[in-house]
Amino acid sequence: MTTASAHYVVLIHKDEGSGYGASFPDVPGVTAVASTLDEAVAEAAAVLEFAFDDWDGDLPKPRDLDALRADPAFRLASQDAVVALVKPSAQYYAAAE
Repeated sequence: MTTASAHYVVLIHKDEGSGYGASFPDVPGVTAVASTLDEAVAEAAAVLEFAFDDWDGDLPKPRDLDALRADPAFRLASQDAVVALVKPSAQYYAAAE
């Protein structure tokens, strides 16, 4: 499996009165925003694909859950987050709807 077809952990946060924000512990700087949790998952997959389409150099390698849990920054960031897996794809989740 190539990295581009791998699943990446996404953290989805929601503050009261705001939308859902998605970020990737293994792909810093790539984020998505949506109105619902379902849309946040779909947007995360799409934004990851778009980011990788223009990526310079090697794509980031996703860490497994054990490696992420050993990272204090991940543990802090994931405390109030939905932790999900997404595959880079603009149509990946739309097909499941």
